[in-house]
Order: sequence, then C-alpha cells, then structure tokens
Amino acid sequence: MANYVGHRRASISLFRVITEGIRLMKLYWSSTSPFVRKVTVSAHELGLFSRLETIPTRVAPSKPDLALLPYNPLGQLPTLVCDDGTALYDSLVIIEYLDHLSGGSKLIPNSPAERIEELRLHALCDGFLDLLVQWRIETMKDAKQIALINAFNLKSGMILTNLDDIAKLVMHRPFGLASITLAIVAEYADFRFPRLGWREKYPSLSNWHLSIQSRPSLASTKFFDSSKPL
Repeated sequence: MANYVGHRRASISLFRVITEGIRLMKLYWSSTSPFVRKVTVSAHELGLFSRLETIPTRVAPSKPDLALLPYNPLGQLPTLVCDDGTALYDSLVIIEYLDHLSGGSKLIPNSPAERIEELRLHALCDGFLDLLVQWRIETMKDAKQIALINAFNLKSGMILTNLDDIAKLVMHRPFGLASITLAIVAEYADFRFPRLGWREKYPSLSNWHLSIQSRPSLASTKFFDSSKPL
C-alpha cells in the first residue's frame, strides 16, 4: 500500500510539473552520446534548453556512475531529473515529456495516424543509433567477435538503404522527432565512423543532412570528445 501511495504521489507531482510548468531540470549528459543529443536538440527546438542544467556524466557497462544510479537504476544516459526530483529516462520518454511541457504536438503529432508514422520512422533511426553504439564498443575490444562485426556490416547496409528513402520523406515533413533522430544518425556516423563512406553511397540522406545541418539546434549541440582537448 505504501509503495502504491508513493507512486501515486509521484504521478500527481509529475502531472503538476507538466501542467504548471517547471523551473529547472537536471540532464545527466555526455558530449558523445547520440541519445543525449536527441534530448538536447529537442530541447532547443522546443525553446526549453535554457531550463536544463547539464551534468557531465560518464557511463560504461563495467563502471556505472554512482551519482546517477539513485536517479536511474539502469545507469544509462540520458536521465532527466525534474525540479521536484522525479527522474525520467529513455530519450523518447524524455522528449515526449518535453513536448508536452511546451504545449504538445510540436515534435510528436497527436493524431493517431501521424503519431504512429512519426514513431515508426524514429524507431528505425533510433535502432540504428543503438547498433552503431554497440558496433563501436565491439570494435574497441581486444578480442573481437568477427561474426558479430560482419553482422553489423550487413545490417548497416540494409538500414542505410532504408534511411536514404526516409530522408526523401522527412524533407516534406515538419522537423520533428524522426528528423531530429535521422540528423543525429548522420552526424554520429561521421563522428564515430569516418571511414564508413556512407555519404557517397546514400546521396539522398547526405543531401538532406547537408541542407539542415546548420539548423541552430544541431549547430549548437555538436558531438565532441570531452576527454580530448578541443
């Protein structure tokens, strides 16, 4: 019963934050995480970035951040802590919360058909980001699993072919969740896999990205390795 009451109070508190506005949110952040960047780009697009305090955080499967775990037992980024202490995790959950906070339906449509389509396009882009992160982790190991790397190579070609087609769709759509995630796919591939050579093979995706890369939300949140001097 006490646990239910606690969850009930948290839900009411979160509802009040959504409906009444917030003063300050803490975003556990990394300059190299594509999932964190989804949140920061979205916050810029929604005019909410000034309400975020970014907390530089390093996470690794073998070395969880002890300061993060009380807020997110998964130990993953991004994690958003609202001004009342409510913690949100998973980039999609955080972005949906921010979208509601800004009035709703700005990055994720409310219409069921349009919402499903936005989430469908986002799912492929987001899944590829996850694949790229895992791919990078595997290539950095001393004992590499060649079969796994070969599978990554096979999947990446199939996915990029589909993303090239998605680029043709999003150029005619509002700059929302799917567009944000697709742009981050392009920039993360450039950042972590400069030898992939995807731009020559997938011109629709490359041309679309070049046309939107100077957008303020993207230009002000570029990837950089904070462990190295700028």
